[in-house]
Amino acid sequence: MYFHSLQFLFFLTATFALYWSVHRHKWARLGVLMGASVLFYSMWTPWPILLFAGATAINHLCIKGFRRFESQGARRALLTLSVVSTLGVLCAFKYADLFRESARVLLAPLGLEVRAEPFGLLLPVGLSFFTFQALSYVIDHYRGEIEKERTYFEHLLYLLFFPHLVAGPIVRASHLIERFDDVPSLTAEQGGQGLYRIAVGLAKKLVIADVLGSGLVDPVFATPDAYTSAECFVAAVAYSFELYFDFSAYSDIAIGTAALFGFKFEENFNRPYLATNLFEFWSRWHISLSTWLRDYLYRPMGGNRVSKPRALFNLMVVMGLGGLWHGADWRFAIWGLAHGAMECLIRVWWWVTGKPPKEGPVAMVRAGFGMLATFLVVVLTRVVFRSPTLEHAGEMYLRLMEGSMGLANVSTLVWVMLAVAAVSHVTPLRLFHQAGALFVRMPVPVRAVVLVAVGLGVRHLASVETRPYVYFQF
Repeated sequence: MYFHSLQFLFFLTATFALYWSVHRHKWARLGVLMGASVLFYSMWTPWPILLFAGATAINHLCIKGFRRFESQGARRALLTLSVVSTLGVLCAFKYADLFRESARVLLAPLGLEVRAEPFGLLLPVGLSFFTFQALSYVIDHYRGEIEKERTYFEHLLYLLFFPHLVAGPIVRASHLIERFDDVPSLTAEQGGQGLYRIAVGLAKKLVIADVLGSGLVDPVFATPDAYTSAECFVAAVAYSFELYFDFSAYSDIAIGTAALFGFKFEENFNRPYLATNLFEFWSRWHISLSTWLRDYLYRPMGGNRVSKPRALFNLMVVMGLGGLWHGADWRFAIWGLAHGAMECLIRVWWWVTGKPPKEGPVAMVRAGFGMLATFLVVVLTRVVFRSPTLEHAGEMYLRLMEGSMGLANVSTLVWVMLAVAAVSHVTPLRLFHQAGALFVRMPVPVRAVVLVAVGLGVRHLASVETRPYVYFQF
C-alpha cells in the first residue's frame, strides 16, 4: 500500500477517526496505531513483522540489562549483543548474496569453491531504516540519553509506526516514543498543515518525479547508446530531480501523516541542490540518515578530534558504509567512496587555505561556483547510483563524453517538469510556508475543494504509470 494510492487514503481516514475517538486513553490509542502499522506493512507481506518483533525483543532485553547491571563490562557485552544481532539480520537478508558472490569471485583463483546459487532471501521492505532506528534507540539507552524505560509494546510501536516504517525518515526517540505518554491534541491549524504537507508530497511524487522518471530517465538509462550525449546529460540531471522529489515527497507525506496523529517529525530535506559544497549537501540531503551516520558512526570513531589522516580515514569509512547502506551492490559503496574522496579533498584544501569567507562580493561569486560544481558532482556520481551495473554506468559515461548534440527525444512535458522542479527548488522557504498558512486559513469547504482539485489535477497530469518510491529498495 503506497502513500500515493487511493487505498492509503481510506486507510488513513479510518485510522484517523478511530485514533481520535480513543485518544484520551493511552493504551487504546497506541493499540490503534499498532494495529494500523501491522496492517499497513502486511499489505506487502506479513512475515517480516515476526522478524522485526524478534529483533526488537533482543534489543529490549539488552536495554533492560543496561539498567540492571552496573558493571561496564556487562553493559558493553549487552550493547555488543544488540548491535551484532541487529546488524546480523540486516546482513543476512540484505547482503548475504553480495558477500557470497564476492567471496566466490575472490576465492576462485585460489581453487576454493563457494556456493554459486543465490540464497534467495526476500529483503523485507524498510529493513535498513528499521535497523538504524533500532540501533539508535539501544545506543541512546546505553549512553544514558533516555531516562524512562518503556514496555516492549511501546518499543515495538516506535519502530513499526507506519508513517516512517518503510522508507524513513529515521525518527529519534524524542520525536515519537517519548511522546507516547502525552495526551495528543490536534488544532485545526495543525490538521490543515498536515493535509497541506500530504498534498505537496503527492504533487511532488506524481506530477514531477514520476513524469521525469518515465518520460526520460528510464529510457535513457536503459539504452544510453540510443541517445545523444546532450540527452544523456539532461537525463542525469532529471534523475537527480526525480530522486529528490520522489524521496522528499515520501518524507512530506510521512511528516504530514504523523502530524495528523499529534507527532512532529523533523524535516528530512532542506533544498540540497543549493549547497555550495558536499559537506553542506549532506547536511541538507536525507538529514535523518546524515545525522545518524554522524552521531552513531563518525563521532564514535573519533570524528575530527583525531589526527588529520585519521579524520580523513573516518570520513572515507563513513561515506563508504553510508553508500553501501543504500543497496547490496558494490557500486553503491563506490558511489559513497567517491563522495568521501571529494570531501577529503575539500577538507585538505580548507586545512591549507582556510575556509572561504561567507560574506562579501567575492564570497557570493565563490558560492555560485561552488553551488554549480557541487550540483554537477552530485549529478555525475549518481550515474553509478542509478545504473543497474558498473559496466552500464561506464557506457553512460562514455556516451556523455562523446559530445554528440541534439535533444529531440526530450519531450515538452519533461522540459516543463524540469523547469517546475528547478523553480520550486530555489523558491524561498518562506513562500512555501506562506502557502501552507493560506491553505490553513481557508474555510473547511474551500480546503476540501482545493484538495479535490489538486487530486484531479495530479491525476490528469500524471498520465504515466504510477511508480513505487525509489527508496523502498533500501
